[in-house]
Amino acid sequence: MLQSNYTRVSVFVIVGFPGLHPSFYQLVAWFFFFIYVITVVGNILLVVLFALERSLQKPMYIIMLSLALSDIGVCTVSLPKVIARYWWDDAGISFYTCLIQKQFIHYFGTLTSLIMMTMAMDRYLAICFPLRYTELMTNRTMSLLTALSWVSAMIVPGITTIQTSQMPFCGPNRIIHFYCNTVSMNQLSCADISSQSTVSVSLSMFVLFLPFSFIVFSYVNIIVSVMRMANAQGRMKTFSTCATQGCIILIYYIPRFVVNATPINPNLTMTPDLRIGLTLLHRVGGRPSPPVVPSCVSSLCTTSPGAVSIPAASSTSPSART
Repeated sequence: MLQSNYTRVSVFVIVGFPGLHPSFYQLVAWFFFFIYVITVVGNILLVVLFALERSLQKPMYIIMLSLALSDIGVCTVSLPKVIARYWWDDAGISFYTCLIQKQFIHYFGTLTSLIMMTMAMDRYLAICFPLRYTELMTNRTMSLLTALSWVSAMIVPGITTIQTSQMPFCGPNRIIHFYCNTVSMNQLSCADISSQSTVSVSLSMFVLFLPFSFIVFSYVNIIVSVMRMANAQGRMKTFSTCATQGCIILIYYIPRFVVNATPINPNLTMTPDLRIGLTLLHRVGGRPSPPVVPSCVSSLCTTSPGAVSIPAASSTSPSART
């Protein structure tokens, strides 16, 4: 049983990649610094473009704006510390700073899932209900959905952060990751955390599967609707507007499923370096950072969301051409 007069750990150590040789530290630091700079600069340019170009102020671009802001947020929360760890060997992080980092890491992860679900909803309405799209999905509706995502994404991470803040930490303080997260911190607790771990895993699966289920539902219906189109050129045009979004979703979710399934399934084993690499892929590489955002914007600029639906509707109704 844990004694009441234990000394709480006040500083954690961010280990990063445990198997990385010190001779590669500077290279890794420059790599993360390069990723951070192009991500922040590229997404800021997208935000400025959205603000200045009135033709981009449409529902689909509101989603891209939210993803860009989320991208800036998660990179700013996660990358500067790992850059400092490999550049200046500054691996220490205070307990409460670690809690704050953990909260926002999971917040932006949850937010991205919700925004991607909204993105799938937008494409579903545009392609499957083309004649009602402009009525159902207005700028006001999209703004409300986006605002709801930004607010509600704080709930689940907040629950796990409160749980972690109440755990005793009296021994090991080395976080085998490149940022503080729920699993890494809970593993360092010197008390029985089985009930807290069950709650954390359950909430994580809920946040993961609920948006993903709706995304799968949306894209299955989109594929069915597109395949019913008689015009082959129209099918290709419609598919092209969803291709970038589909790639973003796959790159984000596949590594995340693998990382989250490993602790649950005893038959799955993963080295710490591989787990951190996959996490990096879906946290940073799987987000709509440059050069993905410019290509997505260019493809959307050539075909507006409302225009995507016209070929789909034209094969079934002459009124769709008006």
